[in-house]
Amino acid sequence: MPPASPAAAAAYFRASLAFHADVSDVAAVLAAGGDPGFVVLDSRSTASWDQGHVPGAVHLPTALIPEQAERLLDKSVPVITYCWGPGCNGATRAALALAELGFQVKEMLGGFEYWVREGFEFETWQGRERPAADPLTAPVDAADCGC
Repeated sequence: MPPASPAAAAAYFRASLAFHADVSDVAAVLAAGGDPGFVVLDSRSTASWDQGHVPGAVHLPTALIPEQAERLLDKSVPVITYCWGPGCNGATRAALALAELGFQVKEMLGGFEYWVREGFEFETWQGRERPAADPLTAPVDAADCGC
């Protein structure tokens, strides 16, 4: 199978950026303080949420989006969904459900797994935790990955 033309590839990758957010980009905006201009939505189950979640995230399991999203979220504020990680399409299903209701939405690539693996603080009922960054997913001696 030959690769797409450069123009088709550029269109695809440009569109991809409109649909996806990177874990480190989301974390950087949240760390800057103030209004981030979006809300982060955890679409996992309550048991998963209790294991840990992005600080400040809204918890709304995918199955409950049709009945509760319009009550919990403001359609004028973009939503960034996440689920467990790259092996799970829950954030994609949540983003689809929100888009079908008229919300502006992106999916956070890597989900909660990469949030934790990149060493970002997360929250549980016991408080906040900040794990060490996994050197396979985050730079060890640099402020960012350079991408």
